Amino acid sequence: MHYVDFEKGCKPEALTVNERQGYSLSEGKVKVDVKAFGVNRADTLQRQGKYPPPPGESEILGLEVAGVVSEVASDVSTFKEGDKVFGLVAGGGYATEVLVNPAHLMSIPEGMPFFEAAGLTEVFLTAFQCLRTIAHIKPAQRALIHGGASGVGLAATQLCRYWGVHSAVTASSKEKLSLCEQNGAEHLINYKQQAFDDVLNNEWPEGVDMVLDMVGGDYLNRNLKVLKQDGKVVNLAMLAGRYADNLDMALLLGKRASIIGTTLRNRSDDYKAELIRNFAAVCLPAFESGELKVNIDTHYHIDEVSKTHARLENNDTQGKLVVSW
Repeated sequence: MHYVDFEKGCKPEALTVNERQGYSLSEGKVKVDVKAFGVNRADTLQRQGKYPPPPGESEILGLEVAGVVSEVASDVSTFKEGDKVFGLVAGGGYATEVLVNPAHLMSIPEGMPFFEAAGLTEVFLTAFQCLRTIAHIKPAQRALIHGGASGVGLAATQLCRYWGVHSAVTASSKEKLSLCEQNGAEHLINYKQQAFDDVLNNEWPEGVDMVLDMVGGDYLNRNLKVLKQDGKVVNLAMLAGRYADNLDMALLLGKRASIIGTTLRNRSDDYKAELIRNFAAVCLPAFESGELKVNIDTHYHIDEVSKTHARLENNDTQGKLVVSW
């Protein structure tokens, strides 16, 4: 099989395609011939040596794939050879074949190309987990979504619209905010020109029910300022750095706020399986009807995989970057 190789700590341009022996099918697994894979910030962090895979998982980069089932273990009945599928892997996605827990796969919606399906899993499952599983957001409630033009941000905004949740987003340019608006955002905040907490305290003085934050840093206290009592701040990344200083305990206690950190990659297999079942039941039909869609920024060929890491590290994206073999 072919895979994308790297040395820990290397630059994006050092990513190379190499060849190694393929996998032998094991009990309880499905082998998938990968046609396309999604690129995520976790991949760039792993390449930099900052985010190792969970113990026992592949050292090869990649968390989401789309392709065709090529082999099925005798104890698996949910998929058959030739099925078009997409789903999660805890590592190994940047390769032409993967072994996958069948509970972590879904059937590709009718008419969706492989490259689009490859960009669906990670962002929509992450957004679904944050909004529904953790924050328990409900129709007519309000959500603030930071990083609105990122893959997760756009997925979260679409899910808010799909569920009747009001959303406000932050992004760094008029073009990005326009894309957010197309995906259902109601309040558009350019964080380079406006203080989001001032804007929302004016627009929504009652506060928001949840904040989806991938920034951290000095956003922490500002998130609390716009939060309703008993609201939730869900942190899923730390673009502003590892530490958030000077937590305002008076705000935290007065709002009875919950600050929750979450990841998806290191969750248990059972957790991921249940999340995927719930997502597939609630949301997958909406991709066939057109109510939900995958926002693809750029579809690359494998020869250009290094460009995807460089662009993510420069925050130069609007939606997902995907790569086809």
